[in-house]
Amino acid sequence: MRAWIESAGIAGPGLPGWDTARAVLASESAYPGGDLVLPKLDLLPAVERRRTGALVKLALAAGQDALAHKAGGIAFLPSVFASSGGDGEVINEICITLAGNDRQVSPTRFHNSVHNAPAGYWSIATGTRAPSTSLSAFDWSFAAGLVEAATQVVTGYDCVLLITADVPYPQPLLGVRKVKLPFGSALLLAANRTERSLGAVDITIAGRSAQTRMPEPLLEQLREDNPSARGLPLFAALAARKATTVVLDYVGEKSLVVEVSPC
Repeated sequence: MRAWIESAGIAGPGLPGWDTARAVLASESAYPGGDLVLPKLDLLPAVERRRTGALVKLALAAGQDALAHKAGGIAFLPSVFASSGGDGEVINEICITLAGNDRQVSPTRFHNSVHNAPAGYWSIATGTRAPSTSLSAFDWSFAAGLVEAATQVVTGYDCVLLITADVPYPQPLLGVRKVKLPFGSALLLAANRTERSLGAVDITIAGRSAQTRMPEPLLEQLREDNPSARGLPLFAALAARKATTVVLDYVGEKSLVVEVSPC
């Protein structure tokens, strides 16, 4: 499958948006690390912002970053949301509540726990009535989301927005689900090249082979510690603007081979 990347968005520790992350991922400047700093979510009404969990804020920040320079059309833009398993902090709180004497779970907490919560808040924020897909594929969620978005592009949609996000799990769930750092990303995929295109991606599903890793140790740690950050090598290839082959782990003992061709 071939698709064109129109824009990218990133929200992660030391990577507050694509404009800053591009130089780091292209090895033009050092990775500063540090804590996650999210921008104000201007797309979402104040009342809804107060109800959102960390996963929703992270996903919307990445999507907002990817569409920062898009002129119109957001309300009619199909989307794909991917997360390895929803908001770990909220899930942990629900489990603690259910293990106690008062087992009444807040409806707001419940709907923030599920992996498709970001899609619902995105529709509120943008007023979109376009189709939206939410999927969860454990550690392979970024790759699965990329396949889904690319499939929609090659089968009829002009553009599709892919947003992936995962947040850390606190103890005791962290002991069995080691998501240690927050990370969100977004890609706007298009069927045709435009003057804004960052590059083309040709995607092939192949047998399992060694996945592409990040040369910078701290960025590699981020890639390993968050399923949504598994796509960092693809973002690095787009940032470097050079022809690169990126291999991502995929479901069913498969790999996703992504040939990146810069514009």
